[in-house]
Amino acid sequence: MRNIAIIVEDEPSKELLHEMGIAPPDTLLGLYSGVPLTERSWRGEQRMPDRILIFQGPHERDSRDDDDLVIAIAETLIHEVGHYFGMSEEEIEEIEEQYWRAEAEE
Repeated sequence: MRNIAIIVEDEPSKELLHEMGIAPPDTLLGLYSGVPLTERSWRGEQRMPDRILIFQGPHERDSRDDDDLVIAIAETLIHEVGHYFGMSEEEIEEIEEQYWRAEAEE
């Protein structure tokens, strides 16, 4: 991964939630902002770094304890990295579902 910033913010803004069509009680845990690898030109043009935003408040409110918080942040980060690599929401959800199904079988 190159030219990507991982940023922690307190909360998603009301404007961002509105823009994404997310209404309470739902919220946003993370967001990838940039051009996925699958959509990039390989001519080497200069551009600003892609960004992954992780929202601290929603993670802390949704976690039972510190261990749960670490897992939730890792899951969000992995999810957003999937978008960096050009995966759709549906493709990422399918991978997550397969992972949790395998975990449950162990």
